[in-house]
Amino acid sequence: MKRFLLLLILVTPLFAKAQYTAASYVGHIPVFDKFESLAPLLRQANDTTYVINFWATWCKPCVQEMPYFEAIHDKYAKQKVKVILVSLDFSRQLESKLLPFVRDRQLKPMVIALTDSNYNAWIDQVSPEWSGAIPITIIRKGKQQQVVLREFENEAELDTIVKDFINIK
Repeated sequence: MKRFLLLLILVTPLFAKAQYTAASYVGHIPVFDKFESLAPLLRQANDTTYVINFWATWCKPCVQEMPYFEAIHDKYAKQKVKVILVSLDFSRQLESKLLPFVRDRQLKPMVIALTDSNYNAWIDQVSPEWSGAIPITIIRKGKQQQVVLREFENEAELDTIVKDFINIK
């Protein structure tokens, strides 16, 4: 319960600032059934470095690289770095797959679910170079952005990119 309250305290300003709301919740995970509701979070242009990873529990490379995002979250917890894990799990599997996955691994980064299955309408809005394959990671700060269209080989590879963004003035 304490963890949920802490998460709610940390997440609420982020959602309130962007003026959008989740369509619903599964456990403590906000669920967005329309990309348009989530889009403001992906487009924030401030002095925070955002590490946004699109993934799913059924995606083996996504699951393999998950510890790297957890490590980045922990390493930069006291800096202006936000790790956001956008699950593309199927809506019918949020309670049976996603929620247990997050709970069992005690994921600390923000996890949200996007269940908008009209992929062709929103994939290009995330990145015109994205085919729709996951994982995909977007690292952004202000108007600077880097898109990584593959899984990371190791934590150091992800950390190098994040450090570069932290140092952008």
